[in-house]
Amino acid sequence: MSVTNKLTSRIPKLGEARDRGDVVAVVKLHGVITPQGSPLARGTISAANVESALRRAFDHDRLKAVALQVNSPGGAPTQSGLIAERIRQLADEKKVPVLAFTEDIAASGGYWIACAADEIYAHRTSMVGSIGVVTGGFGFPGLLERFGVERRLYHAGENKTRLDPFSPERPEDVEWLKKLHTQLHDLFVDWVTQRRGGKLSKEENLFSGDVWLGARAAELGLVDGVGNLREVIGERFPDAEITVTESRKPLLARLGVGAPGVASALLDVAERRATWSRFGL
Repeated sequence: MSVTNKLTSRIPKLGEARDRGDVVAVVKLHGVITPQGSPLARGTISAANVESALRRAFDHDRLKAVALQVNSPGGAPTQSGLIAERIRQLADEKKVPVLAFTEDIAASGGYWIACAADEIYAHRTSMVGSIGVVTGGFGFPGLLERFGVERRLYHAGENKTRLDPFSPERPEDVEWLKKLHTQLHDLFVDWVTQRRGGKLSKEENLFSGDVWLGARAAELGLVDGVGNLREVIGERFPDAEITVTESRKPLLARLGVGAPGVASALLDVAERRATWSRFGL
């Protein structure tokens, strides 16, 4: 056989391309949820950096379902909401089911995103839940004075400097923050209730911020069952091909160009590391 014939024999014929099986597209959603990524940080999730992966996943012409592989300790509530809404928009447009699979953790904003799926499955060791709101920070009211630095802060509007880390904490500012937390918590509870509906157990307070392992999460209705992606998809769609799409950082970000200053980048890494560490990860 000539070289030309050998090469052409390896090119799929048009009929063969049409006969290929169905597809289940997997989207990896791994990392802390944040509006802005950092080339020095562990993987992050934002509405911007998952958009291309979601579009590619839902654009398959032989699509049977989309699977979300969620591994996130949470993060920014607005980004969580935007991603969840985008998943629902694409699912409704394409009229395909969405299944979520939790890995190490789907907590807080990670669980918010998982609730965008029609069904949620957890590994028996997964940590699931943390339906609550938290804000962390530091206070340095005496630090500048110790080093002989004078703080100069000019503002218009009496509340413009709320929670300034170099000023003494004011009770009224803490009360204001607590009210914001309550409003965000109510929105979180409403979303989970809307998505999980009658599946949720009334046995204990699901909205206290606690987390549960996979089997208990299934008993409480936070997830639909215990299992991993390969076995569940294999049973539900035995003839489907699994394709994986993952968010990619822009080339400049991967090279570290345009990164923040070293000090701020390291602080950013430390903060995200602390987010994982709250769950022992």
